[in-house]
Amino acid sequence: MGRKGIDELEVNDIIKAGLCIDNAKEFHKILKETIGAAKGSDPRELWQKLVAKRVLKPCYPHGLHQLVYYSVYAHWDSTNNGPPLYWFPSLDQSKHTNLGRIMEVHGPRLLGTSYKDPISSFNLFQKFTAQHPEAYWSILLKELPVVFREPPRCILDITDKSKRGGTWLPGSVLNIAECCLQPSRHPRKDDDSLAVIWRDEGCDSKLHCMTLEELRERVMLVANAVDATFSKGDAIAIDMPMTVHAIIIYFAIILAGCVVVSIADSFAAKEIATRLHVSNAKGIFTQDFILRGGRKFPLYSRVVEAAPLKAIVLPVSGEDVCIIKLREQDQSWGDFLASVINLPRPNHYSPVYNPIDFPTNILFSSGTTGKKIAHQVFSVCHTLAFCCLISFLLGHWSESGEPKAIPWTQLSPIRAANDGWAYVDLQVGDVFCYPTNLGWVAGPIVLYEAFLSGATFALYHGSPLGGGFGKFVQDAGVTILGTIPTMVKAWKSTNCMEGLNWTKIRSFVTAGEASDVDNVLWLSSRAYYKPIIEVCGGTELASSYLQGTLLQPQAFGALSTASMATGVVILNDNGVPYPDDQPCVGEVGLFPIIMGASDRLLNSDHDKIYFKGMPMYKGMQLRRHGDIIKRTAGGYFIVQGRADDTMNLGGIKTSSVEIEHACNNVDQSIVESIAISAAPEDGGPELLVMFAVLKEGYSSKPEDLQKKFTRAIQTNLNPLFKVNHVRIVPEIPRTSSNKLLRRVLRDQMKKELSVRSKI
Repeated sequence: MGRKGIDELEVNDIIKAGLCIDNAKEFHKILKETIGAAKGSDPRELWQKLVAKRVLKPCYPHGLHQLVYYSVYAHWDSTNNGPPLYWFPSLDQSKHTNLGRIMEVHGPRLLGTSYKDPISSFNLFQKFTAQHPEAYWSILLKELPVVFREPPRCILDITDKSKRGGTWLPGSVLNIAECCLQPSRHPRKDDDSLAVIWRDEGCDSKLHCMTLEELRERVMLVANAVDATFSKGDAIAIDMPMTVHAIIIYFAIILAGCVVVSIADSFAAKEIATRLHVSNAKGIFTQDFILRGGRKFPLYSRVVEAAPLKAIVLPVSGEDVCIIKLREQDQSWGDFLASVINLPRPNHYSPVYNPIDFPTNILFSSGTTGKKIAHQVFSVCHTLAFCCLISFLLGHWSESGEPKAIPWTQLSPIRAANDGWAYVDLQVGDVFCYPTNLGWVAGPIVLYEAFLSGATFALYHGSPLGGGFGKFVQDAGVTILGTIPTMVKAWKSTNCMEGLNWTKIRSFVTAGEASDVDNVLWLSSRAYYKPIIEVCGGTELASSYLQGTLLQPQAFGALSTASMATGVVILNDNGVPYPDDQPCVGEVGLFPIIMGASDRLLNSDHDKIYFKGMPMYKGMQLRRHGDIIKRTAGGYFIVQGRADDTMNLGGIKTSSVEIEHACNNVDQSIVESIAISAAPEDGGPELLVMFAVLKEGYSSKPEDLQKKFTRAIQTNLNPLFKVNHVRIVPEIPRTSSNKLLRRVLRDQMKKELSVRSKI
């Protein structure tokens, strides 16, 4: 039996959705009046009216929001019309967004009489920037507070054919951290403006604030200490939660002309050691413990186990002195700062200026974007990488199975900042909160988004999964809230945000994995159906390649456009691009000229991974990214998974090979285990599924293997991973050359999950 249409709903349906009888009658009356006023209009117009009149309130049960939304679109034909839409831009507001404003100024010049307005001309403008990326970035560099010590000779030089992505801003010299700490080019931003606002877990009544001047002076104090302790150009790791101290340390390392090595605080000692070794790190900033949900988890002890290099240790208590015993070569945070406190001007530091292509951050990626190189990757989450000792590292590490080490130059932060400026519309006066970690690519991205757009950055020192975080969002006046789908699922399932007022939020951001429609319906409803900007990108791109925007209607769980100055095609099985207006499913290919994207790796062959075997398109060889993308009618995009053996678990990319290696010996009955991730065909987070082949004569229960697999993965790879399903099978499908056909298993599970979701 099909779902009822919106005009068929009765009072009893509303009562079943969670309202008491009196409120249900009143709601039904308002609903009928709104439907009557919209008689004959299509579902999109009716939904717009319901949202505009605020018929659905955040305090209503989620069941009621579900009932109305799905009833409005009960008879919607997604195959021919594309996904149902829930948010629509207004022309007046679009002209006041960052992107709309520059389109109004430059659109007529670039597009001529074809330009109409930011909404109707958006697709035309995006295609123009993909074909002429230098035109877009010349505009952006005047909008962002990027101040050069020596200006570039030009925006883009494509004469050097060895650089497939071109040479960007050649000859320029700057310090990108300095750009983040100055109020220049922000007419409403000065030294007294609020730069950071934060709260410690468990202190629900107290907010801490730091002005831009205070932040800059604190960064300069730490930069002096970094300068006194390390040498310019040294790689220095950060392995700690995203706190105000982590931000200060991050900018201080770069201000001092050194390079950040990003390490997620969830990694085991072995994973930490790998990253320290690959990056040739000379030191590491860490904490004694991590505080989460009122519990302390050891961190310093993992660093000690990982490597003998010097550690500067911050106490989780907030004091300057650690209560735990440190190794002889290590320093407490207080002693580290005390080494320079007697300087004549300890809070002043002259930035170290470097060429635009100087590395600032070493991040790591699972990096299995090449179909034939899955054996080279480790389990790791959105991280970056650095560029020293390249020849040695490439020769020694390229086949070692390590995570790819990706150098972020000073170009990468500029591209990262564009994500927040152009699509999320971060502006001076916004309060931007995005719980993440500097060990993942989202960490550096959100820092540059906030500080190069002039927004205030909001931090919660604790777990973002409970009501304490939600109250912080409310009390801090957050206007832009970043999430990952797994986090939203936890909020929704625990109902921990009940009773909070999130109506100051003007938009959400979600990244890391595909969104489940029902979860983002819940999220958007918390703020009267504000837009959720979906993001799909990569560590090596320093940002997104597909996005949502405030200049296009948005659909739950879908992306509406290729990023500005980014060319995207979808390839069929023969490597031939589908026409741009055709609904299809295939592997994505990117135009090679992408400002800020990687052009080298520390421990792998960059050209082999990202270009070898990719087809030519309009005279250029496409860049590989590895995602399978579905383009719907109407031009929306839905991420379908990976083209290779990488999976995305809770926003963390990892390799099937590493998961299988951890699981193969957990039980004597196992001959072989195969790891795949799968999500329903209509979208949603990927689930980890293990297929097991048992030895002859043995029998094991799937639920027992599930517990053993999960324990092995959490112990050896990442404590955040878990096995969702186990299937015992007689054999694993393979090609005639004995290659695993994970794609077959993945497709089978997608169909099964889709059937389950419809039951």
